[in-house]
Amino acid sequence: MIIERLLERLARLDACAISDALDTLGLPGATTGVGRLWSVSRVVVGRARTIQATPRDDRRSSDHIAARAIDGASDADVLVVANDGRTDVSCFGGILTRAAVRRGVRGVLIDGACRDIDESEKFDFPVFGRAVVPVSARGRIVQLSMDRTVRFAEVNVDSGDLVIADSNGIVFIPVQHADDVIRMAELISAREDRMAAAVDSGTAVADVMHDSKFPAREDLDNER
Repeated sequence: MIIERLLERLARLDACAISDALDTLGLPGATTGVGRLWSVSRVVVGRARTIQATPRDDRRSSDHIAARAIDGASDADVLVVANDGRTDVSCFGGILTRAAVRRGVRGVLIDGACRDIDESEKFDFPVFGRAVVPVSARGRIVQLSMDRTVRFAEVNVDSGDLVIADSNGIVFIPVQHADDVIRMAELISAREDRMAAAVDSGTAVADVMHDSKFPAREDLDNER
């Protein structure tokens, strides 16, 4: 129930507010270079389910990327596929999309490439990544691990961390800091709403942007 309430609050924010909150609290989590691969219009929030891809090696497991994660997924999960930023081969496609939709998975984030993007859009399944390519994973890359720490676009991500993805990009929230980060983002978002209202009422934007009263760590402490 705690995670559900956090996700409800997170869904009312955006990736920029969460990135700013992480900055204020001195935490990592914001990524660059990975974005939506079809025009996903909604904010995607959920609990990260991590998957590490690796080049195929007959001495290791040949599990298909993300298949077991989808089979065991909950409707709060977002798949997080780490493939070291490779854009020469897909690690997610149409069949996985269909299976993920049936399980209620909220979306997939790929530090790499996907294919069959039209199917993802047809099924309204959010896909974020670096590129769309036709090249199959078959015979090229496999799943190395699941539910372990992965490196995704220079950010360490654990299964169970929270994630928000929208038109601005992808931001991860370490689950142990989730409440503080979301509360700080709520303070920042409220402050920016007041700034926008000031601009709309005719206040010079130079005066608004020089306002030094942005929420800080002590404002969070004062709320406790």
